[in-house]
Parts: sequence; C-alpha cells; structure tokens
Amino acid sequence: MKAVSRMLVLAVALAAAQVGAQEYYGDFRPDAPELAARGPLQVGVRTLVAEHKDQLDILHATAGQPNPRYSRKLTLEVWYPARLAAGQKEHTVYTDVLGAGANDPKRPNTPFQFNGRAARDAAPAAGQGGRYPLVIISHGYPGSRLQMSYLTENLASKGYVVVAIDHLESTRADKAGFPSTLLNRRLDDLFVLDTVAAWAKPGSGNFLAGVVDADNTALIGYSMGGYGALNAVGAGISASAVAYVPGGSLAINQQGNQQYEAQRDARIKAVVAFAPWGAANQVWDAAGLAGVRTPTLFISGDQDDVAGYKDGVLKLFEGTVHADRYLLTYVGGRHNSAPNPPSPAAWSNFDDFMAYSEPVWDSRRINNINQHFVTAFLGIQLKQQPFQSYLDLPPLQADGTAKPDPGLWKGFAKRTALGLEWRHLPAQ
Repeated sequence: MKAVSRMLVLAVALAAAQVGAQEYYGDFRPDAPELAARGPLQVGVRTLVAEHKDQLDILHATAGQPNPRYSRKLTLEVWYPARLAAGQKEHTVYTDVLGAGANDPKRPNTPFQFNGRAARDAAPAAGQGGRYPLVIISHGYPGSRLQMSYLTENLASKGYVVVAIDHLESTRADKAGFPSTLLNRRLDDLFVLDTVAAWAKPGSGNFLAGVVDADNTALIGYSMGGYGALNAVGAGISASAVAYVPGGSLAINQQGNQQYEAQRDARIKAVVAFAPWGAANQVWDAAGLAGVRTPTLFISGDQDDVAGYKDGVLKLFEGTVHADRYLLTYVGGRHNSAPNPPSPAAWSNFDDFMAYSEPVWDSRRINNINQHFVTAFLGIQLKQQPFQSYLDLPPLQADGTAKPDPGLWKGFAKRTALGLEWRHLPAQ
C-alpha cells in the first residue's frame, strides 16, 4: 500500500512538472476576469544591478560601533514594452531559489527554474505619446524579485516599466536578520526610484533612457514589501516600533521625524499592498497611518495568519483615513495572496510548497484576479484610463456579503466572483 502511495505521489509530481514545463505563470484561465488578459505589447526583460553605497549595516551595529557602513547591491529584474528582433520570441527561463535562507538543513537553498513570457535583453519599444509609467515591486521576507512574475510580465504588456528588487539580506538565497528588512525596505524603494529616474534621463547610456516616466510611479509590495511601501508613502512607524531594533536606528522611519517627513516622494502616485505586515504587531499607531495620502489598493486573505486580517490588513485599510483606498479580500485565503503558484520543484517539500500555495484557492485563479484589479487600479492612477467602473462594485451588507449577486461585478462572468469581498473608503 505504501509503495502504491509513493508511486501516486511520483506520478502527480511528474504530471505537475510536465504542466509546469508547458505553461507560463499568469496565463489567462477561461474564468479569468476581463482585465487579467495580457496587453497588446511585446515584453522584454533584463537583469540589472544598483549599488546603494554608504548605508548603515544594522546587522553588525554594536554599542561600541553603532554606525558601521556598507554598500547594498540590489539585483533588479526589469520588464518593459519591447521591440523584438526577427526570430526573437517572448520566452525566457528564470532561476530562483527554494528554501528558508542559508544554513537550514530542513529547507536547503535549492535553485529551480520556470518559464517566463518575455524576451531576454530585447530592445525597448518607444511609448505612444510619451514614456511608460514606472512600477516598483518589493517582495516578502524571504522572497525574490521573481516572486510575482505573473504580474510583472502582465503589466509590462500593458505599457508599464516594471522593476522588481532583490532586497539584500531578505531573499531566500541570502536571508539574514530581520532588523535589516525593517530598516531598509523604504530606503531601498526610494533608492531604486532615484536610480531609475537617473537611468531614464536622455543621454544616461542606460537602455531605459527616454523610456520610463519615473515621475509617475506606483509601489507594489507583498508582506514586508507592503510594510515598506506604506512606510515609503507616509505611514511612519510608531515610537514603540522603533524599539524593535536596539540603538534607535529605526527612528529614521518614524512618524514625526523631520528627516522622514522630508523624504515623502511626490513621484509615487499609487500603492498596491498585498498582505502588508505590521499592523498586528503594533508597528503603526493612528497618527502614523493618517500620514498616508496616496491612493492604495489592499489585497488580503481573511485567514491571514502572518500579517493578520482583522487586527492587520483590515486595520490598515480602515486606519489610512487620508487616502482613497480599496480592499480586495479572498474569503478563506491566507497569506499567499501575491506570489506565483508553487513550482513543481517545491512539491517535494511541504514548507516550500506552502510558501507559495493557498489551501483553498487555486493560485492561478488568484493571479488572474490580481491582474484584473491591479490593471484597473493602476490604469486609473497612472494612466487616467476609464476603468473606474471596474472598481465601483456592489457594496457589502452588514454581514459582509455582497449585494447584489457578486456575479454581476463588472469584468467577471456570472458566478465567477464567488469567494471575494470588496470594500472602498474615500479619503477623509
């Protein structure tokens, strides 16, 4: 009997590997909502490195040496509208890493590969009527710049330049102490924005020169990436949260700190926060959340046991009172509302599989729904596209159910919006 079970597991894994070899993450399912469809533009992808010099090395700070410095080398994956050469195809193979960081014998760092629908190093395509808006992607802890390729490729096909960051000391390959992630997420986001803005200038010598409009930027963050995105747009952390790191170094991200307030960046026009971490851990108080004035789309599962829902994401949604904001909730969903589906390579390790999978939701279904709502939201905020009707959905009743039938949501085929809740609160 055990031999039969092992054979069944092997057969399932083999079938999954065959499917994974033939499909691309983010492809349009028959039940996908309308705006999930890939856009009309061809997509290119390149890997770049940006070095943020003379930064505080918080993981090596001591009482005797409170201000050690180092350079943060950030690997960036850049997706963009492309002009393909003869014979060039929209296909690449990404290499990422499974595991929970270095030196974990139960989940060793294991490279794996998956397909991407983008042409490696293709020439950029000129934008019609101007440059393309910029979208910066920030992964979870630990995670990687490739964690949401289903969304990055989709957005590039719709006329965005998308830059995803490998945050140093916060990826699955190089996971290190949590204080680095707490301190550096906002700083990395703003540094990458400045770097891309410099690359975008005519004559910079970078392939993005004249291609991207960094004055028209959105931040998309997942989990700790959501924490960093909110921190970047005015959600200064509380005084009690500063104590999470000895020595007071987190005060640079604190609400009311003059240096922090001076670094608000008007180029950031929108935020998408997937399962943002922090509220359930008292990272923000009411005054800190009130500092957000940037339109924000929150996306979460109502069973999120990492970021929290009622005491976490819902609290953030309700507390960012000066921002126009939306909340998409996956009923029965947990924390993995943002990433690609689990690779077949993850099937042999339960923890690796569960780092991507959702117990009661199909990940490809979540991916399509995310593509739909992010397309509508960013289209409104960055491109002034006429997508507001996709966000003006039936209100919730007191018991949390939608009225009328959620199958009547614009862009969804009848009976396909089940399991979703939608909320909107305007800025006060």
